[in-house]
Amino acid sequence: MSITAERIKKLRKQKQLTQQGLADIIESSRDTIANYENDRNKSTLAMLTLIADALDTTVDYLQGKTDSPLKTPTVDDNGDEPPLTEGQKQVAYFIDPSATPEEIEQIKKLVEIAKLSKRRL
Repeated sequence: MSITAERIKKLRKQKQLTQQGLADIIESSRDTIANYENDRNKSTLAMLTLIADALDTTVDYLQGKTDSPLKTPTVDDNGDEPPLTEGQKQVAYFIDPSATPEEIEQIKKLVEIAKLSKRRL
């Protein structure tokens, strides 16, 4: 079983959610969740993002890129924010591949507001 499948199942159970409960949160089906957990299907980045949000974790954790399930970003010794993850870069690119640095900052602020209010864009 893949690390992604294991981690989805583990976090879902920690949150005391059934497969149907998780499916309801992300507006999907129980079969879809079961297929991800049993490695019958691979999820898209968009679906992984929805699952990560529902399980209060990050896509990087679900994919095994980090061992920390916490959503809070780390800050380096200089107090700077960490660089964008690959998933965040892909989202920014799909929003507007020609965005200027100022526009990207505005997009990042909108995403932060959405995360704080627990709303989906």
